[in-house]
Amino acid sequence: MATLPLPHQTYTERLAKRRREQMALNQTADRLSYGRLATFGVGGLLIAGITLQNMSIWWLSLPIAVFTGLVIRHDRVLLAHDKVTHVVAWYEHGLARLEDRWSGLGEPGSRFGAPDHLYAQDLDLFGTGSLFQLLNTAKTTMGEATLAAWLLGPAPLDEIKGRQEAVHDLHSRILLREQLAAAGTEIRTNMAPSGLLAWANGHPLLTGAWLRFVGFGLSLFLVALVAAWFIGMVPGSSVLVVVLAGVLFQRRFHRQTTEVMHAVVGPARELIVLGRVAHILREHEYDATRLTTLRKTLQTADGEIIQVVQRLQRVVEMHDWQHNILFRPVAAFLFWDLQCACVVERWRARYGQAIAGWLDEVGTFEALVALSTYHYEHPGDPFPELTDNDGTAGFEAEGLTHPLIPTSDGIANDVHLDSTTRVLIVSGSNMSGKTTLLRSVGVSAVMALAGAPVRARRLCLSPVRVGATLRIEDSLQAGRSRFYAEVLRLGHVLETARKGPTLYLLDELFHGTNSHDRAEGARALLSSLLSLGAVGLITTHDLALVKIAEHLAPSARNVHFDDTLVGEDMQFDYRLKPGPVTRSNALAIMRAVGLDVPNADD
Repeated sequence: MATLPLPHQTYTERLAKRRREQMALNQTADRLSYGRLATFGVGGLLIAGITLQNMSIWWLSLPIAVFTGLVIRHDRVLLAHDKVTHVVAWYEHGLARLEDRWSGLGEPGSRFGAPDHLYAQDLDLFGTGSLFQLLNTAKTTMGEATLAAWLLGPAPLDEIKGRQEAVHDLHSRILLREQLAAAGTEIRTNMAPSGLLAWANGHPLLTGAWLRFVGFGLSLFLVALVAAWFIGMVPGSSVLVVVLAGVLFQRRFHRQTTEVMHAVVGPARELIVLGRVAHILREHEYDATRLTTLRKTLQTADGEIIQVVQRLQRVVEMHDWQHNILFRPVAAFLFWDLQCACVVERWRARYGQAIAGWLDEVGTFEALVALSTYHYEHPGDPFPELTDNDGTAGFEAEGLTHPLIPTSDGIANDVHLDSTTRVLIVSGSNMSGKTTLLRSVGVSAVMALAGAPVRARRLCLSPVRVGATLRIEDSLQAGRSRFYAEVLRLGHVLETARKGPTLYLLDELFHGTNSHDRAEGARALLSSLLSLGAVGLITTHDLALVKIAEHLAPSARNVHFDDTLVGEDMQFDYRLKPGPVTRSNALAIMRAVGLDVPNADD
């Protein structure tokens, strides 16, 4: 396989090309606008000539034809311009990611973050500058929800390997990602999948095929009767009777008709986006089993999903015709509201049950594309090695850094948790890198178990559940202290460990109590987690806590980060070293910010 160009170079070249296309389309749109204006002016002059000089009205046929053609052409150019504009934005966003300017751009996914989740807030999975914001490229809400679900819980081993294969298959398909970037250009809604499913599976409001046929037959009879009255074949009273019957017939179903047509507008828009994504998926051939399966399932017995949902969208558009003052009388005669509502209900009865499957499959596809984009943009990040490890937890990383830290700023460290060393007690001074190490371990595990590459030279792990206490907060509303909230979270971590292999990340364990209780509680907690086969890291700046490793050896081992005081400045190398830390920098930091704290020699 040919070596791919550097992502930054590829994005820069494609962005320049799309910007040229955007500019050309913009110029074409301006010329067409001027042409429409000129044609309209010519038509106005001809109307004046026809009025004043008795010219033939057929003189208007040419400007009308030209104007109509210009309108159609202008609409197509504007649509093409919108698509190119979205592709330009896609490459600009991609370059922002590559240049570490991405924080705050795109959907942050804050709605997916649950405060009681075992690690979502602790590992900055959602929100501005989060892992989700870095990874997410989905155009549908279901794609976003699927990606979020993958980050919130580990998949089975076979599923993870299937995702890895699919992500690798997709990572070089730049054209496919361009197509997806343009898929939602005309329509993009924020409807939740639950709302779409509620509409799809809702109770029918207009039932029975007879209703549409009766309405259609009555409208035809009314039109025929009016024509007969016009030529004197029937009296006007007969027309009035039939008109009154038609009015009563429409009024009988007016509430249901209005409710049907009001409810379908949002789902029709979301389904168009979904259909476009499904169409893009089916345009390509794949090697990965997961993708070939998706490709086969995203179709219907009546054709492509995009064709099916476009029929529904056309009904919604046709329903809006009746707002045209010229068409309104015709709509009244044809029972337009009722006819459109019946078609919508028939569509929903035929395809409603399939929408849940479409959402799941499109969501999966978009989530895989999101991970493949990260894979393409970070070619140095490998896929992790996954093993069942005989049903026990394990995590071995070499050259591990955090994906949210710019590559040039990341300091790589090795972390080994295996059958011998089950827990690392990480000590060190404030700001030395302890918490960042825990977050790096946690985020790499989350990405690995979602099927993504990881920011490490090498990572080998078994499928584990993750539990963390890096961002525990008190709650005034719930009447909970920070310490009590931490104890509750640790109870959930223990409960999780009882269910299967678990990786725990505990920051400043029990720092809300005294040193004696902290040491005793930590020893008991770690003994319980070790007995359950869990592995993990705990951090502390309490030198008394590092002695726990002696009681739990060889399962526990001390490691540390240290610092160097240069004048009044603290300097850190962020390198993990063996053994416990032997000193603290707390007093030095206090003095550095201006607090009147004496030196140890004073």
